[in-house]
Amino acid sequence: MEHIVDTVLQFEGERVYAYRVLRAIKNRFGSTNEIGVFEMAETGLREVPNPSEVFLSERHSEASGTAVAAAIEGTRPILVEVQALTAHSGYGTPQRSATGIEYRRLQMILAVIEKRLGLNLSQHDVFVNIAGGLRLDDPAIDVAIAAAIVSSFRDIPIRPDTLLIGEIGLTGEVRTVSSLDVRLSEAVKLGFTNIVIPSGNAKRLVRLKGAHIHPVARIVQMLVHVFAKE
Repeated sequence: MEHIVDTVLQFEGERVYAYRVLRAIKNRFGSTNEIGVFEMAETGLREVPNPSEVFLSERHSEASGTAVAAAIEGTRPILVEVQALTAHSGYGTPQRSATGIEYRRLQMILAVIEKRLGLNLSQHDVFVNIAGGLRLDDPAIDVAIAAAIVSSFRDIPIRPDTLLIGEIGLTGEVRTVSSLDVRLSEAVKLGFTNIVIPSGNAKRLVRLKGAHIHPVARIVQMLVHVFAKE
């Protein structure tokens, strides 16, 4: 049936959340890179014109273990809150839980944090969640995930005006990402002025008024720019 039809649409969302994503996984006459975000209200579904504002509306920026990432869904930039919690494990094997991201991606990021940042997470349970019920495959949120985990482990909040962009490699490098300009425009529009980006993207960077942009080549350099003073 899927082979015969012109378009296949998939309606995604967690049962306990009000938000839904409409995604085209096949479109014979157009792009499959566009999505629509909707909210299930009392009167039915309604479009969410600015998903970033909605997904960040309940963020507690003064708490440790929370960071903001700029993801791309289709051609649309969406700012999301990444939450992490680390706690001493009460079992022989620590728990690892990933909601909204791929489990193997979390395992890789934890291994890089242990090896390249020297943090011992082997006796800690680690839980990571993308707030709002979104599921993201964009590797550009890696640095935000790592920052949220370190923030929870050290119990130090990240500066509330901070946004993190970048993919993490196995050697601890921060790799370049696509569509940086639209990610930055969305961030500045929502008041984020302390922004960490990959150093490889800095060559083609357009300066944004009021924003302090920090290019980093490795995740250890990221730590200098994101944490609020104790």
